[in-house]
Amino acid sequence: MRAARLIKMVLLLQARPAMTAAELAAELEVSERTITRDAQALSEAGVPVYADRGRTGGYRLIGGYRTRLTGLGRSEAEALFLSGVPGALREMGLDDAASAARLKVSAALMPSLRDASQNAAQRFHLDAPGWFKETPAPELLPAVADAVWDDRLVTARYRRQESEVERELEPYGLVLKAGVWYLCARVSESGAYRVYRIDRFTSVVAGGQRFVRDEEFDLPGFWDERAAQFARAILRAEVVVRLTEAGVRRLPYATDAVSVREALAAAGEPDATGRVTVTLPVENEDVAYTQLMSLGPEVEVVAPAELRARFADAAARTAELYR
Repeated sequence: MRAARLIKMVLLLQARPAMTAAELAAELEVSERTITRDAQALSEAGVPVYADRGRTGGYRLIGGYRTRLTGLGRSEAEALFLSGVPGALREMGLDDAASAARLKVSAALMPSLRDASQNAAQRFHLDAPGWFKETPAPELLPAVADAVWDDRLVTARYRRQESEVERELEPYGLVLKAGVWYLCARVSESGAYRVYRIDRFTSVVAGGQRFVRDEEFDLPGFWDERAAQFARAILRAEVVVRLTEAGVRRLPYATDAVSVREALAAAGEPDATGRVTVTLPVENEDVAYTQLMSLGPEVEVVAPAELRARFADAAARTAELYR
């Protein structure tokens, strides 16, 4: 543990002109007293760490010293490609590996390029979850992530409605969608590929056996296909609506954008009042009521009659409130 910290301290000092004890302590998550002891240990080992005294002082390497300890390990190299998704790395337990990888890459760069990672981090940041909700990371996510990285078979118990099922899975890949983590896996018994919400796992046990990964499996392509299938599968009902021009513009933000585009493409020309009649696939009438209410007077529900009656009642009660 201390050896890894000492290496990281050298890489930090190699990547920057100088760092204070407080800065090093914050980066390495230790006390300033520990930094003093570590600097002394490095100096005794032949690493030319020099301490400048005073308020503007700090630690630096002298004599153009450069360590050769810049080779990336496998976990660091893999984490480096995910370093633009810091929240996801943290939830999978890979933030330490990514930090070490970034330091090693910075140490290997020419001095004129060492600020490249900082420049990129200040210009691009991915915040995966949606607005106005906090989705805690599933408790079993690190265990699942370990199995994914190591191609290890897992025995998982999964909540499905009111019951639990147990499956032996070959965990192929993880997907973070709108703050929710999913596992794409192949069921060992049937060979079928499935998608599981990780927050519905009740237990995950990784054995010592590895599976042989199908090299033709394409995680992004598989996810896109299954996501499209899911979006279509839940749209089991239809409503007929008349939309103003503003309603047409706002409809993709109220419900599934893909089905909206297809429905609008199949719609006819606007009528004399400028409204367009659209047959829209929806999950069910309750969901349609919630989604379409956000459009206010820009939408008129034509059918089914029960849904139209609910909108008429809501409009009457709203008018009474503002009378």
